[in-house]
Amino acid sequence: MSTDKSKSSQSYYVPAQSPWPIVGAVALFFVAVGAGLSIMQLNNSDVSGVILLIIGLAILFVMLFSWFKDVITESSSGLYSPQMDLSFKQAMLWFIFSEVMFFFVFFGALFYTRNFSVPWLGGASNNAMTHEILWPDFQSFWPLLKTPAGETTQAMGWQGLPLINTIILITSSLTLHIAEKAMKENNRRTLQTFLGFTVILGGCFLILQVNEYTHAYQELGLTLQSGVYGNTFYLLTGFHGLHVTLGLIMLFIVYMRVLKGHFNAKHHFALTAGSWYWHFVDVVWLTLFFLVYVF
Repeated sequence: MSTDKSKSSQSYYVPAQSPWPIVGAVALFFVAVGAGLSIMQLNNSDVSGVILLIIGLAILFVMLFSWFKDVITESSSGLYSPQMDLSFKQAMLWFIFSEVMFFFVFFGALFYTRNFSVPWLGGASNNAMTHEILWPDFQSFWPLLKTPAGETTQAMGWQGLPLINTIILITSSLTLHIAEKAMKENNRRTLQTFLGFTVILGGCFLILQVNEYTHAYQELGLTLQSGVYGNTFYLLTGFHGLHVTLGLIMLFIVYMRVLKGHFNAKHHFALTAGSWYWHFVDVVWLTLFFLVYVF
């Protein structure tokens, strides 16, 4: 018995030191600085922020491609034991939990703004003096379509593109569920078909979100300078779009591996991890759709 335990413990694979974590940190630094400068430079001809953003995204792409390649090579070589698979599952669940907390903070900020800050500024809860001193003409309602500078905007309705994108994401969750079920049954034709549909639907979501932003900026006057409503709208939808992009990259890589004949009914954690993340993204969008667009 002790010999079996010893062999089991020795089979746990410890990867060699990897350069990709530090490369990813550098990439995210360039992305953060570039994105911030790009927003600040929207109204001038300076493109340094855009250049830094492109450099960061390029480094990030190389990092992800190389890191995924290393992991796929290790997995295909049979280096991973059942204990290693369990570690991957635990790590993925902790990662998704951290993402839940990430969005919880933003939804909490939206809740606080709508239910406390705006009513207080309007004179609620014995704050009449605050209302008179800070903004006498302020009317307490949501969404706030007028800034202190007197600029006005329009709210983004839930009909049209937001509703279409909601249907797209719900449908993509269904197609991904069918694909994962087909993987467990070793039905590779159905797996390839419905996983491909999921990737296409995810791409359609991102394309329509770009169209939505274009419509908001050019026709509704809804920008990042549109007060707290514009800020919270782009903060929540923008970060969600970033997570959709990450999930789509994961599923696309899994799809390419499926086409190459990788995975089987018992060993397909990459598909499972991608499925977990995609369903999480869908739940976040449903919450976002009702709290940001509908109510």
